Amino acid sequence: MNASRIAFIGGGNMAAALVGGMLKDAPEDARPSIRVADPDPDRRASLSRQLAVEVTADNHAALDGAQLVVLAVKPQVMRSVAEDLAPSLAAGQLVVSIAAGIPIAALQRWLGGHEALVRAMPNTPSMVGCGATGLFAAEAVSREQRSDAESLMRTVGVVQWLKEESQIDEVTALSGSGPAYAFYLMESMQAAAEELGMSADVARLLTLETVYGAAKLALAADDPPAELRRRVSSPGGTTERAIAELDEAGVREAFARAVRASRDRSRELAAQIDGGAAQ
Repeated sequence: MNASRIAFIGGGNMAAALVGGMLKDAPEDARPSIRVADPDPDRRASLSRQLAVEVTADNHAALDGAQLVVLAVKPQVMRSVAEDLAPSLAAGQLVVSIAAGIPIAALQRWLGGHEALVRAMPNTPSMVGCGATGLFAAEAVSREQRSDAESLMRTVGVVQWLKEESQIDEVTALSGSGPAYAFYLMESMQAAAEELGMSADVARLLTLETVYGAAKLALAADDPPAELRRRVSSPGGTTERAIAELDEAGVREAFARAVRASRDRSRELAAQIDGGAAQ
């Protein structure tokens, strides 16, 4: 991390995860100076107590001297926050937005033409250090600034740079919405086990550990998930019968439609925001 002073505008769960990730493994003498701005006094007190960072209610004060500024407010208030911040931004400050659905073009307009912008699309597992984030940088972002943005997001999981901003919509559909797909699967597995007579506690434990273990195995394996599935599915066995039921129900096609629908909705929301920003 090249930036020695970092400002967070918004101190919600994702911001707290990023701050915690940066401080977790950094040596005392190598930790960046972090200032978090949030309007909620209880939230500020919690961040100060748990993470030992400087907090303020003043967004402009948080920006002072920061090389990296993280916009971590909700999408619905981003415009008002960004327009208020614009006069205080210096040309050399890198701005990283982690707000879903806000295009670079809209951010640039709201921030008074500021050019050093990176858009990040993290997902909720980032809050436990197991996230997946897509990153897209505006043209004016330097190599050093790209490195800082990547270092920031790597503190909460894996990072993938995108060549086109439009790919954010695909990232949203896969890893952004993906945790909900996994939760839906777990919900369905647990419900099915309970229908067979298993207690809720046991069904929940076995479901969670099975999904966790399968993901861990897939990460460790060189083979694709399809091959791992085939190895479990003995001819004429129980797993083969179960997979046949899923195929007959059209689960693959349903997943394809779901991911496509999420991507399309992401595009629609971005177009609405960008169109409104131009007014």
